[in-house]
Formats: sequence, structure tokens, C-alpha cells
Amino acid sequence: MSGARPHSGVPFADPATLPGAADDDRFMREALAAAREAAAHADVPIGAVVVRDGRVVARAHNRREVDADPTAHAELLALREAAAALGRWRLTDTALYVTVEPCTMCAGAAVLARVALVVFAAPDERAGAVCSAAELLDARWTNHRPRWRVHAAARPDAERLLTDFFATQRGPGDETPTG
Repeated sequence: MSGARPHSGVPFADPATLPGAADDDRFMREALAAAREAAAHADVPIGAVVVRDGRVVARAHNRREVDADPTAHAELLALREAAAALGRWRLTDTALYVTVEPCTMCAGAAVLARVALVVFAAPDERAGAVCSAAELLDARWTNHRPRWRVHAAARPDAERLLTDFFATQRGPGDETPTG
């Protein structure tokens, strides 16, 4: 993980109004619970929550399979739900918690939604667009750069969900994930 450093980002909201690292475990547990729901309908178990003023305003999990929608990633669904709940598309005073490092589409959505903070548990070395395969939240060419950090304490739980899910997707002796 080349960019394991937290990014201070462009100030969207007063940092005092955003969840601190001490809050990460509570909100990541919510995202992990959402991720478990995805596996019930054969979707990759990734969950996301949007937090504002110390409470969850949106919660979602991957729904690509059940909705037959390639864009139905947990992060996008949670951002849509948060925008509807708050009645606005600018989510400048919110934090997005996600079990796995967002891909380019989801990191881009966080930028476009003006999310103030992104917190994730497990890196995605192949497709992560925060600090692994790309560093979209740190890109100088974007108008808005969310702060971000890794909640490493939840990494084993997030990775276990993925490992267990992909193990059930393989046939006997098959080493290639199908999800």
C-alpha cells in the first residue's frame, strides 16, 4: 500500500464536526454489518455507511447481482441514500465509511459529492483508488479532495468476509475467484 498516509484534504467541514479516529470502530462495525447482507444475494460483501453529526444517515451494501446493475456498489448506493435523506447532493459535512478501499468510480463519486472524509478498512491492491492502484482522493487536478484514513483494526474482518465469500464461489480445486 504505497500511500498509507492519511490525507489532510481540502477543508469541507470543520474537522471537529467529523468523526475522529476514536469513532471509526463504531461506524466500521455498521459498514461490516451491511457487507454481510450482500453475501445473502451473491454479491461481493462490501458495505458502506454515511455519517453526519455522529449518526448514520445512510447504509448500503453491494447490489450488483441482485439489481443487475454494474454501478450498484455499496458506496454509490450509500451516497445516493444520504443525498435523499439530507435533501441535497453536496455532502460536505459527511464521512463515508466503507469496508474495502473504494474503486475509481466510488472514489470519484465521493469527490463529486464533496464528502469530507473517507475511511476504509481493507486496501484493494488491484482496484483501490485511494492509495493502492490509484490515488484519486489526493489528485491535485480535482476541485475537492476528501480527507481519508485507513481503519486497520477492521481489516481482518473485512478481508475475512471477502475470503469466505470467494471460497463459496469456487468449485472444488478452482483457485480463480468468479466474483
